[in-house]
Amino acid sequence: MTKPFAGIGTHVRHHEAPARTSASAPSAFVHRIRVGWGDCDPARIAYTARIPEWSLDALEAWWAARAGTNWYAMQTDLTLCTPFVHMTMDFRSPVTPRHSLDCEVIVSRLGHRSITHRVHGRQDGVLCFEGEYVAVFVDAVSMKPRVPPDDLVARIRAAM
Repeated sequence: MTKPFAGIGTHVRHHEAPARTSASAPSAFVHRIRVGWGDCDPARIAYTARIPEWSLDALEAWWAARAGTNWYAMQTDLTLCTPFVHMTMDFRSPVTPRHSLDCEVIVSRLGHRSITHRVHGRQDGVLCFEGEYVAVFVDAVSMKPRVPPDDLVARIRAAM
């Protein structure tokens, strides 16, 4: 068993949102991003390629905060990788530097050898984008599908 991961760096900031109304459901996980002028294109909105990058930042922050690990530690310590096999995004409203970008991360499905996350990006309460990210659990050496360790599965289930 590996030690829980303590953090992923001082440049990444995240916070927990207020708990959901269901007594059994965990509180939502929200990763806050500061959108800067340098993140924008000539139209003065976020450069499109930054949005999936911010989603992946939010996903890695979720792994650290809720599953007690990150992608580097999984590969190095558990010889476990989670390559993406499907990503989809829908854009709803422009992202600008005017407000922080709050990326809510939800595990929508945990399969035997796969995991599906949803990310909802909001600025000032307005939904800007939503995405779905499906990853498979594979052995880091053979790159063949494998079942994740029971303790990791338990931590993921507790976060659902």
